[in-house]
Amino acid sequence: MACRQSHLQHPRTHATNMASKLGVVVASLALFAQTCLASGPFLNQLNGSSWVIGNDLWNLTQNEIYGTKLYHKGRDLVGEAVGHYVSYNGAASNLAWTSADIFFRTDEYIDVRFNATEGEMHWVIFNDLPGAYQYFVNRALPVLGEFRTLWRLDNETFPRGRTDIKDGELPAFAEYLNATKVQDETWQKADGTYLTKYDWSAFIRTQDFYGLYGNEFGSWYINPGKDYYNGNHLKQELMIHRESLTGDAVQLNMIHGTHYQASSSDAFDDGKLWGPWLWYLNDGSKHDAAARAEKEFRAWPYQWFQNAWYHSRVGEVTGKIKLSDGRPAAGAAVFLGDNHPNKTALDQGSYAYYTTYADDHGAFSFEHVLAGTYGLQAWSNGGAIADVSTTLLQNDVSISADARPHRHGSAALGLGSFTWPLPEGRERIFQVGDFDRKSLGFEHGGAPYQHALVSACAANLTYTVGKSDTSDWCFGQSAPGAWNIDFHLPEAAPQNRTALLTVSLAGYSQGTSSSIYVNGRANKVGNLTSSAIPSDQCLYRSATTAGEWHLFEFPFEGGGLLKQGLNTVSFVVETSTQWRGFLWDSIILEWV
Repeated sequence: MACRQSHLQHPRTHATNMASKLGVVVASLALFAQTCLASGPFLNQLNGSSWVIGNDLWNLTQNEIYGTKLYHKGRDLVGEAVGHYVSYNGAASNLAWTSADIFFRTDEYIDVRFNATEGEMHWVIFNDLPGAYQYFVNRALPVLGEFRTLWRLDNETFPRGRTDIKDGELPAFAEYLNATKVQDETWQKADGTYLTKYDWSAFIRTQDFYGLYGNEFGSWYINPGKDYYNGNHLKQELMIHRESLTGDAVQLNMIHGTHYQASSSDAFDDGKLWGPWLWYLNDGSKHDAAARAEKEFRAWPYQWFQNAWYHSRVGEVTGKIKLSDGRPAAGAAVFLGDNHPNKTALDQGSYAYYTTYADDHGAFSFEHVLAGTYGLQAWSNGGAIADVSTTLLQNDVSISADARPHRHGSAALGLGSFTWPLPEGRERIFQVGDFDRKSLGFEHGGAPYQHALVSACAANLTYTVGKSDTSDWCFGQSAPGAWNIDFHLPEAAPQNRTALLTVSLAGYSQGTSSSIYVNGRANKVGNLTSSAIPSDQCLYRSATTAGEWHLFEFPFEGGGLLKQGLNTVSFVVETSTQWRGFLWDSIILEWV
């Protein structure tokens, strides 16, 4: 097979020093000779801390930390940008590669392993694939929150970005230079609008493909397997953005992220595996990237991957959930996570995690589940069970590899039926918003990611039960003021009857506190204070749907405070920080 032009490490066209040019050309010719000797996938070592990997379609120079000089179709796609690297807990902890080798070889691919103290980064390079499969094996990562691989690519070659919910131009680098920084990676322009990388966030478990592209090139991540991600259905992450200091086009692979959650601190077993996922290069065509993603999703779990633990799976795990009042758990969010958990479903992250939704009959199914013992959880996702505020937890759910069917064959592993216990003896007075751990239905709830949208919510509002629409309640409360719920009782309550106010928050950003009153400021029944609620970044980092979910119950003497006729429950923000506060899910008042 003839060597192709993409093996050459061409000098940059803007170089002006002739001696420098000559040196680059000589080095390029030497590398050209090396790579020509290894047609197809290759690993070549340049010195003690530099290697070149690739195939006849692309190649990358991997240095001690950064992968640079990414050549494809004769063009360096990194250019003056940083390139590819792996880091944890921020850029201060970049992994440094001490050695590289071909870990595994077949006629179709080589598995190149880069070794660092913390673990192994693998590039699986097939003969004719523009790109590579990647995976990481833990050896000594510390307890951490953020762990990521990423590309920082040439800003002119990759002017646009795409996730499953946003597609368009990245902000021009010049826009940052002429704007005023107002908070973490957020700038205000002269016209009052904002620039922030967080507008390019998304829910990770719904991604088909995402990345950066231009008129000639596209760089895409395709992650058909999601079980190595931390968190549940509502795990959000920053996906792509424009680097504000350099202008680099950034493509993130947050395989263990910390955005939009209150806590993320996980320890990992030696051998913990993230991946494989596909990093894919093309000509910038989204249609082609979508077709490739469909192919990858059909092929997962990858049969070519040589790892016994990875293939210790049950092809399908099924079950059925009903509520204790006889209703099916229609549409419920179902989560397979830590056994006997001591963290919220969103904050779990040491092992493997699976998410799905029940059908109208409460039946659910997970595909290709790794063998292990799990805790199964379920909660309302609105719809027919939007009134259910409790969570089902069933521990010690055993998934045995001995029972696994082949991915193209036999029957599923059935877990049987689960009964979801509900509180008894309660009588609903009102409910505002569906229980679904999201702000959907409220004004601006579920809007595209947008910084400072909570400022569009009124400081004072009144919601009248029986007259107001759900959308009359805003998705977030931050500004000082009172949000009132007016409701009528047809008759006076018995003096000894207890009322229960249940408050469900889809998220909370610390710095704003409120008190809860019933029929006037003299009757305080509870508070939501900044010091008492674990904080996530939802409201000040552009989220409009969810953050870290919280549930609070406030019992009070209903017979003494509630009266026949008009009554009011008030949520009064008494201390406030700009863009911080409450992301609403649902509010229920009932007799107990």
